[in-house]
Amino acid sequence: MTNGETISGLYKAFATGDVPRVLGTFDPNIEWNEAEGFMYGGVYNSPNAVLENVFMKFATEWEGFSVAPNKVVDGGAGTVIATGTYSGKFLQTGKSMSVPFAHEWEFRDGKVVRFRQYTDTALIAKDLGL
Repeated sequence: MTNGETISGLYKAFATGDVPRVLGTFDPNIEWNEAEGFMYGGVYNSPNAVLENVFMKFATEWEGFSVAPNKVVDGGAGTVIATGTYSGKFLQTGKSMSVPFAHEWEFRDGKVVRFRQYTDTALIAKDLGL
């Protein structure tokens, strides 16, 4: 399986709630970067930290949150880029968003060692009334 196929499968697993499969693709020392200015912005350094500080918040603070990739590009040399759309309703404000994203995934020895999120955090804040 290529790294690009792994990432495509990861998005499908996330969409169906198969979080253990998603976490299983992560290196134990993953560096997970949520964009500065994003409500969960920061760097998380383990699968458990990502679960607690990102995934659980999407599961409990949102209705219908989705990460829908429209393109996954395997750049070789261990890097995969995905672009797509975030959408969902933020329960705190009752407002919804639909905004583009780009994700950069880095692999080593078949595991994700680094993730970087790129998105328009100002648009998200505006759409959600934050």
